[in-house]
Amino acid sequence: MEGKQINEIKGGWFWSWLLVFVIGALVVAATVLTLLRNINHFKLNRHRGHPEHIVPKYADALEIAMRFFDVQKSGKLEDNRIWWRGDSGLTDGSEANLDLSKGMYDAGDLMKFGFPMAFTATVLSWAILEYGDQMNAVKQLGHAQNSLKWITDYLINAHPSPNVLYIQVGDPKLDHDCWQRPETMTEKRPAIQINASFPGTEVAAETAAAMASASLVFKKINSSYSDLLLTHAKLLFSFADTYRGSYSISVPKVQEYYNSTGYEDELLWAATWLYHATWEESYLRYVTEQKGPEFGNWDNPSWFSWDDKHAGTQVLLSRISFFGAKETSLAETIGLQMYRKTAEVIMCGLLPDSPTATPNRTDSGLIWVIQWSSLQHPVASAFLAVLYSDYMVNSKTPMLYCNGKTYKPEDLREFAVSQVDYVLGKNPMKMSYVVGYGSKYPQYVHHRGSSIPVDADSGCHDGFKWLESPNPNPNIAVGALVGGPFLNETYNDFRNNSMQGEPSTYNSALIVALLSGLVSSSSVVKPLL
Repeated sequence: MEGKQINEIKGGWFWSWLLVFVIGALVVAATVLTLLRNINHFKLNRHRGHPEHIVPKYADALEIAMRFFDVQKSGKLEDNRIWWRGDSGLTDGSEANLDLSKGMYDAGDLMKFGFPMAFTATVLSWAILEYGDQMNAVKQLGHAQNSLKWITDYLINAHPSPNVLYIQVGDPKLDHDCWQRPETMTEKRPAIQINASFPGTEVAAETAAAMASASLVFKKINSSYSDLLLTHAKLLFSFADTYRGSYSISVPKVQEYYNSTGYEDELLWAATWLYHATWEESYLRYVTEQKGPEFGNWDNPSWFSWDDKHAGTQVLLSRISFFGAKETSLAETIGLQMYRKTAEVIMCGLLPDSPTATPNRTDSGLIWVIQWSSLQHPVASAFLAVLYSDYMVNSKTPMLYCNGKTYKPEDLREFAVSQVDYVLGKNPMKMSYVVGYGSKYPQYVHHRGSSIPVDADSGCHDGFKWLESPNPNPNIAVGALVGGPFLNETYNDFRNNSMQGEPSTYNSALIVALLSGLVSSSSVVKPLL
């Protein structure tokens, strides 16, 4: 009896101890899991091995598209890969005692517009952070990082004090009254600023987003540079949010070229990137409970572009919803759910056979929204679709629900493939819209440097003879993504057709980002832990 009681006591003690042990182990496991989930998903330059099944055509297209950044560079060039380009813009910013020689020319002209240039940097950073391993596998990561730094070096110099940002170099009227090579340009190039008295919330916030995202890219390669970028990003966001006002009002001349339709999206976009870069809860609270209901455009799908960052913000915040964040309040959690719900609405709209599919398409299935630079929206949409597909795969989210119909991550990827294949030649014109890719591509690109012979001695006004020349461009603008086809899927290849034939730096960032996501045939991108 005594022995049995002892055994029962021992047995009870054993099971109690085991229960405590199991509970303790579960607590430890949960703690570890929470810590792992809270690690910034954008761990940088830690390549996760070479992706298998590289798709040669996308690898080739990525290598070519990446070169357009070299075509667009201003300043004293270093190991530039474009033989017909030379130093230019060396005195940019001198009237303000600043060195604004770097950066990139906007399009086929010689302007430096800070708003789209900063967007270029943000998108390029996002592509590197998500798909740097795939870029590295096809030897393009270094080129991407160098091109990004060429822009961020400029942006740093353009922000000489907390509440001053230079947002433009050059006068668009003077610039467009000339047709000359950047190496020999003669027109005056004033530097235009925004400040507390003449604010420009959207461009200041977009520049903050560029700085914050780039700080993540350079965190492991150049920590001091990364810290500098993050310092500028925080100051710029504070400037943008404190002194609210549209740069289109402060700088009326931009209305004809890059008119802003609102700055609320850029504030959210910048705060989202700052949250990823710092994990400071104040930024998450800003985009969710504080400004989400007012600025978030919830349940209202939009097109991602240099002007409207809502869709990009919704997908980027979905990333937090998919992979976890630090402890969030109920309001923050609900806000994140609303961003993800809106991102799902966008994805459903992109899928061609979805019950809510957008009607904004050509007969061949290309997303088509506007005549000017028509390829911007399909390429940007395809990039977001690839990202969302990969987020679903990595988070083991098997289905996307679209008004009673279900889709897999692969369906989003197939949509993205259809868009990029169209751009690369699978279209009624049977031509590539990326200059230098394939056997047929535009020969009369609306681009000053490309259209003027290197040894030409023409000046500002007589240079227009090269615009009107019947001969193909003497210099290939390698990697340029031209504006794109009309709704009827035709393309008129003549140099004065700027609506269809002018490339832009920001569209190049989008096609580079898209190709980087598709360069491996697998839809799986390993978690960024």
